[in-house]
Amino acid sequence: MTAPAPHRAPTGASRRAPQPPEPRARFGDLVAAEWLKLRSLRSTGWSLLLSALAVVAFNAGTAYDHYRYWQEFDAVHQADFVRSKMGLWDAFTGNGAMVLMLCAGAMGAVAVVGEYSSGMIRTTFAAVPARRSVMAAKVLVVAAVLALFGAVVAGTSFWLTQAVLAGRGAGVSIGEPGAVRLVAASALLAPVAGLVGMAIGTLLRHSAATMVANVVVLLLLPTVLGDERRWSAVLAHSLPYHAWQRLVPAGPYEVAYPWSLSGAWLVYGSWAVAAAVVTVTAVHRRDQ
Repeated sequence: MTAPAPHRAPTGASRRAPQPPEPRARFGDLVAAEWLKLRSLRSTGWSLLLSALAVVAFNAGTAYDHYRYWQEFDAVHQADFVRSKMGLWDAFTGNGAMVLMLCAGAMGAVAVVGEYSSGMIRTTFAAVPARRSVMAAKVLVVAAVLALFGAVVAGTSFWLTQAVLAGRGAGVSIGEPGAVRLVAASALLAPVAGLVGMAIGTLLRHSAATMVANVVVLLLLPTVLGDERRWSAVLAHSLPYHAWQRLVPAGPYEVAYPWSLSGAWLVYGSWAVAAAVVTVTAVHRRDQ
């Protein structure tokens, strides 16, 4: 008769129950984490505040110049200013738009390059290997913050400049044709520039090179390209700044190569989508 096999105590490996797979981070959690990282930086609030003050100051300064030297214009020029609704030109000036693009582009770039320079991006990707999801959450947070920032700056600029011009009877209301489009185009210029800065920062990953590239793409190219020749006009019309110029009221002046409002909105959307795609996909197969 065969003796029963002796009972063996379970080994350490057999004692341990199989561990369930670690759950993947939900996208909402990633968005919350990116928002926490952004708002926890003390520089974020100061950057937004100082940038807003600078843009509003440029626009309000132009309106105040017209208010201050109003009496130096003759009656014909004063009437033409009011009749042509030129107060809309002061609501958001070209200088204000360039400062807005520069500040928003820099903030978008810092949101990416700052993590690379500090090494935090390694910790982030180690905790969440789904790099595309992390960058998509970052894109969403930065775009939302800059869209709100742009709305506040554009709305404040419109209200303040028209309040100043109202002292001379030259202010316009938000119901004036083209006024809402001007505010919307100026507000959306901030997230578009911010996303471009993020894309450049993701590709270059170096602070100085990223800032220089931002200036070249957002500010230098629009000043080099103009409407004098057809090829130059076509290239200029593909840039965010020239799209903004098309969307804001241009007054009675005609351009050599006109283009449509829908084309300008398409340029806005194309730059935003392309920049977001580059930011999300460029990190997938690259080392930190």
